[in-house]
Amino acid sequence: MSLIDHISTVDLFCGAGGLTHGFEKARLIVKAGYDIDPACQFPYEHNNNAQFILKNIEDVSGDDLASHFYGSKVKILAGCAPCQPFSTYSRRYQHRDMKWKLLQDFARLVQDCQPDIVSMENVPQLQNTSVFEEFIQKLISLNYTIESSRVNCLDYGIPQTRKRLVLLASRFGSINLLPATHSPEMYATVRTTIAHLQPLQAGQKSDFDPLHQCSNLSALNLRRIRVSKPGGTWSDWPEELIASCHLKNSGKTYPSVYGRMEWDQPSPTITTQFFGYGNGRFGHPEQDRAISLREAALLQTFPQNYQFLSPDEPVVFDRIGRLIGNAVPVKLAEVIALSILNHIQIFIDH
Repeated sequence: MSLIDHISTVDLFCGAGGLTHGFEKARLIVKAGYDIDPACQFPYEHNNNAQFILKNIEDVSGDDLASHFYGSKVKILAGCAPCQPFSTYSRRYQHRDMKWKLLQDFARLVQDCQPDIVSMENVPQLQNTSVFEEFIQKLISLNYTIESSRVNCLDYGIPQTRKRLVLLASRFGSINLLPATHSPEMYATVRTTIAHLQPLQAGQKSDFDPLHQCSNLSALNLRRIRVSKPGGTWSDWPEELIASCHLKNSGKTYPSVYGRMEWDQPSPTITTQFFGYGNGRFGHPEQDRAISLREAALLQTFPQNYQFLSPDEPVVFDRIGRLIGNAVPVKLAEVIALSILNHIQIFIDH
C-alpha cells in the first residue's frame, strides 16, 4: 500500500460534500463528514465514499474524530466553519456573537485530536478579526506551521469571482497552497460552464435533469429581464420598471440586483439565493430567467452528475440553494488537497 492509502481526512461542516468531493478527486481518503443539516446527508453520501454524521459540532469530541483516524499515518482535519457575522443580511452580529463559537469549536477539536494537518476555507473578512488571530495563536501553541492566503477562485479554474481565505497548517513543516493554475486570459467563463445546457423558460424544468430547473418570474420581473443587458444594471431600464427603493440613494449601492450574467465573463459569487433573479446578478445571459439549480452547481464546479436529492424528493429551491451556495467549490477543494499531498511528499516520502 502507498502512503496515500494511510492518509485519512475528516470534514467538519461538510455540507453537501464540495470539499470532500474535491479531496476524493485528488485521491485523498475522507472517512467522515459532520454537519447539523439533515438535508446534506443524501448528496454527501450518494456522491462520495464517506460517512455522513448528523451532529452539532458543539457535541463532537476529540475521541469521536480519533475513531476515524485510527491506524492512519497522516491525519487531516478540514472544514469551513460558517461565519454568519459576515453575511450581508447579518451585519448586526458582533464578533463575539455566539455565531463565532463554530470557529472556536473547530479550534477545540484541533487541540483535542491533534491532526497532522489542518485545512480551513472561509470568507476573507475573517482574516481581519481577533477571533481569527486567536485561532492562529492556538495553532502556533500546538506547534503548527501556518500559511493563510486570500484566494481568487478564478486563478484556479473556478468560473466565478469568489474570494476565499484558505488556511493550511502542518506539524511537519512549511506548507503552501499550490500556485495559480489559470492566468486572466485562461479564466473559465459562464459560457464555457453552462452554455451546453438545455434552454429553459422561467419556471420550466428539464425533462432529463430535475436539478436543471429555474424559478418562475412575476409579470413585472419578466418585463424587467427582457430589457436587461448582460453585465448591465437596473439603471438601463425604462423608469416605470425601476423599483422605488432603487431610486433612493441607499438603493444605488446595489447595482447588480436584477442583473444578467455575461457569457464571456465569470459569474458573480454564487450565494444561497442565486435562484432569485432579484437577489443579485443571477439572470441568465440570454434566456429570460434566473439561472437554474444545475447551472449554479456547475458554476460551483460540481460535476454535472452530482445529485443533490433522491429521486422521490421534491425540488425545494431554498433547500437546494442553501446546499449549493454554501459549498466549497469542488475545484478549490481539489487544489487544497493537492497542496496537502505535495507537502506530504516533501516532508514524509523523503
